[in-house]
Amino acid sequence: QVQLVESGGGSVQAGGSLRLSCTASRVIYGRNCMGWFRQAPGKEREGVAGIRSDGITSYADSVKGRFTISEDNAKNTLYLQIDSLKPEDTAMYYCAATWAWGDCARLIVDYNYRGQGTQVTVSS
Repeated sequence: QVQLVESGGGSVQAGGSLRLSCTASRVIYGRNCMGWFRQAPGKEREGVAGIRSDGITSYADSVKGRFTISEDNAKNTLYLQIDSLKPEDTAMYYCAATWAWGDCARLIVDYNYRGQGTQVTVSS
């Protein structure tokens, strides 16, 4: 069983930045998408960023230009750089993987593996 462990969340003021990390316990063979989704209390999961096995990245419209996803395959680590944070970005952020192929930012909400989440809280 693969374990995904996120870190890097925290409480910041609007306009600030955070860098989330997600380290996998081993290589996830066959996965086509890695990505991040978030979920705020009482709201549905929202896919925010994804990276496909061919390197193509995708983002939700709400975060384009502010979020950047990247990965370091040598370290089995996925990153999410979050800039220009807004209060509406407040949520639990989850790292996930899926076998699905396509727009990873949209597909990642129906994951095969996910981590335990890291909380991001943005104050105005």
